[in-house]
Amino acid sequence: MKHTYRRLGTLLLALALCLSLSAPALAAEEKDLKTTAREAAETALVYGGASQISWAVWQDGKIVESGSQAAPAGEGQPKRTVSGSAYGIGSVSKIYTTVAAMQLVEKGRLELDKPVTTYLPDFKMADQRYRDITVRMLLNHSSGLMGSSMGSGILFDDPSELAADTLLERLAGQRLKADPGAYSVYCNDGFTLAQLVVEAVSGMEFMDYIQANLLKPAGLKNTWSPAEAQDTAPIYQDSARPLPKDCLGVLGTGGLYATAEDLAAFGGALTGTKLLKQSSLDAMAAPEYARGIWPEEEAPDALSYGLGWDSVEWFPFYENGVTALVKGGDTQYYHAGLVVVPEHRMAAAVLSSGGVSTYDELAASQMLIAALRAKGVEMDETAPALPEAKPAAMPKELLDNAGYYGSLLPYKVDLSAEGVLTMNYLGAGVPTQTFTYHDDGTFRDESGMACLKFVKESNGETYLYQRAFSVIPGLGGLGTSNYAAVKLPENSISPELQAKWEAFTSNTDILPMNERYSSQIYLALGSLAESGEAEAEPEGVPGYVSTLRIVDENHARYAVQIPGNVGRDGYDLELRRDEKGALWMLQSNGAVYMDKAAAPVLSTGDGSVRCTIQPDGYARWYKVGDAAGKTMAVQLPEDAGFWVYDKDWKVTASSVVWDDSSAELPEDGIVVFAGDPGAQFQLTFS
Repeated sequence: MKHTYRRLGTLLLALALCLSLSAPALAAEEKDLKTTAREAAETALVYGGASQISWAVWQDGKIVESGSQAAPAGEGQPKRTVSGSAYGIGSVSKIYTTVAAMQLVEKGRLELDKPVTTYLPDFKMADQRYRDITVRMLLNHSSGLMGSSMGSGILFDDPSELAADTLLERLAGQRLKADPGAYSVYCNDGFTLAQLVVEAVSGMEFMDYIQANLLKPAGLKNTWSPAEAQDTAPIYQDSARPLPKDCLGVLGTGGLYATAEDLAAFGGALTGTKLLKQSSLDAMAAPEYARGIWPEEEAPDALSYGLGWDSVEWFPFYENGVTALVKGGDTQYYHAGLVVVPEHRMAAAVLSSGGVSTYDELAASQMLIAALRAKGVEMDETAPALPEAKPAAMPKELLDNAGYYGSLLPYKVDLSAEGVLTMNYLGAGVPTQTFTYHDDGTFRDESGMACLKFVKESNGETYLYQRAFSVIPGLGGLGTSNYAAVKLPENSISPELQAKWEAFTSNTDILPMNERYSSQIYLALGSLAESGEAEAEPEGVPGYVSTLRIVDENHARYAVQIPGNVGRDGYDLELRRDEKGALWMLQSNGAVYMDKAAAPVLSTGDGSVRCTIQPDGYARWYKVGDAAGKTMAVQLPEDAGFWVYDKDWKVTASSVVWDDSSAELPEDGIVVFAGDPGAQFQLTFS
């Protein structure tokens, strides 16, 4: 798809940079646990647009509250009912991986601060710094790995673990984006590597280890791999028809399924020593983020990494002297929140089909606040205000901080001598925001609820720090105190080279070539096209394509180093032309794309033709051309599938999601066939 990388970043940036926020106080209303749980879950359901949600609260060895709810029916639609009890828990799977690793540490078979190569001798990278990556760095997100090499890892009804099996191969040609240990930034590949470490050290398949050493001792019978999961909650995209099962082939990173009761009970097992010694539990809950670059401000933020945990300083528990450990999880269609309060032996899990994991985490927090209140432990949820400050004259030297900044996407920061800071987001669909200088060195918005300031860090980079606090009625408060972006250094290139890259980003539709036939990317192409169809081509950063620094006419390199979350999932980019002159785009994470212009026109022959997947395994894309209006019948080989799109990239037929074996071919459409090398499709046209 055209600018797929830009559109994906746009969706993430809109969630990551929210500076104009809501009211400064939280309403404290006395409710019992059952009422709070139902209302908080319903609020998360509605706010997130989920189709259904389930929850459970564990306390002192048992589930004390649980339930499920379906989304309210739309106007003129029949009433919806809850269906299925198992949900994909996404990245909450990382806690299972962390516990497995810590068990092996306790047995003396693994050391957190030894290099990963000690346990995976076949792990190699093009960047020699990889030798310095330790097991701890995998678990606290500080490895320096680019982020997510998960090609063919997010699938429909296909439990293939190819993405994990081929990770070492994909990493072999990559470089690091930062020195190992320099800072913590969310990294999926680190946990897939950790899964491989667990397998290598234990001598067991990952799921076999989890079953024998975590699930069985904790008495958990409703946690599964995608291959094993039954009675799963239905998932949807746009239609009322459910999609096939959601399958992630990176189990230790995000592939596990569980019921809300099982997930809450797993969290409960981490409040005692059934699975780990107290010293290991304490190590997981330590502020690992503080080992590297991180803002020094004392203000709530949604992230404060431990080992595995997203947050070990979660609002409002941390502010009230109570430890709450939090992990969120997201697949394309499922979302999860797990919150554990060890000292009070409590845990809550909220799982949803559709929705937003942050809302699920906040709903779980409200349930635990109610459970604590019942024990006589009150939580002060007062929203923290910004320190008092007054408008002031801005020091002239701050003008040097104006320029282009990068995070998930680039934007431009303008500064006036009068102390006005203007943020212009480039291609993100976010309105321009204005802030004024105050005497504490911050720039504040009109509401006085959000502020920015420039920070020169120990690595020599200039960061734009942001602080704010949002109140979400019915769910509580969420703090923001992080580095929103880093200043991009100037990269002077010739006008001709700049024009070449602008032509590529403006005029090139790209097609995924090495995704498995069951990949969810094929269905996602339609929504990506829709999200960018009406966009005017935004202003870009001179010398860059998005946040990639242009090196020459064929190469661009990832240029962002930011702790937290918005510096995640980078890659270098290479453009290449084949012997026929077709343009290809290769990402360093292993993803391969081809220019749509190079796709041939579908031939109908004498009414029957064959399409064979070549030894390279690349998908075969065809423009519909004169075959428009004809019906194409497809005889499918094993482990293969096809997708048909109209001119707007809407999927009109698919053997994968709808079990289609034929399709009427749309005007100006495009068709793709994918499968294992040698797979042969027999096509008949009428």
